[in-house]
Amino acid sequence: MNNYYNIPPTPPAYTESLDQRVSQVMKRVYVKMFLGLLLTAAVAWGVAIIAPEFQMTLIQNRWIYWGLFIVEILLVLGISGGVSRMKPAAATGLFYLFAIVNGLALSLIFVAYSLPSIFKTFLITAGTFGAMSIYGYFTEKDLTKIGSFLYMALWGLVICILVNMFWANSTLDWIISIAGVIIFIGLTAWDTQKIKTMAAHSNGFNPSSLATIGALTLYLDFINLFLYLLRFFGSSRE
Repeated sequence: MNNYYNIPPTPPAYTESLDQRVSQVMKRVYVKMFLGLLLTAAVAWGVAIIAPEFQMTLIQNRWIYWGLFIVEILLVLGISGGVSRMKPAAATGLFYLFAIVNGLALSLIFVAYSLPSIFKTFLITAGTFGAMSIYGYFTEKDLTKIGSFLYMALWGLVICILVNMFWANSTLDWIISIAGVIIFIGLTAWDTQKIKTMAAHSNGFNPSSLATIGALTLYLDFINLFLYLLRFFGSSRE
């Protein structure tokens, strides 16, 4: 990765230390991300089993659902913008709080889709995400240009989603779904490479805080990829 920044070759001892630091940070990223996903799945499943009336409340009172969505946005902005100033434990706590809130919102998928199709889609998402994250980690190709294009495409996707909320065009909805899958597959590779680069050039940035922001980034990639794939592989409950 150093070649992308025109940094001179480093001594073998330093390179080994750098590799160890990157490896340790990435392990923390994946562990936190996994725990976040596990927490989200547990909350969503728990609500579906223990408190189905909460699901009906979300369906009948859309303002509560949108309230959860706004809370999620605020948490993401808070973590992303304040992680460098927060204590590592506080940033980690906010990340897990975000995972819980997202689990409450995602409990609705158990109303719309059958459990086998949700599980199947999760496996497909895990396999796809894993393959692209491995590619992003090990590739020597600089994905910066691709990542910049994907982020622009993501903003375009958000605009299309907002437009289709009022237009409700089924053809556009399918185009959005296809675009969403492609965008988040690409972002998974790019974000993995970006996090690895940040770990290599953190310059004293707290590894735990870096792991939190990395976990949040990849968590969002996974969840969005899962939701878009669910539109293709999910089957309605009978």
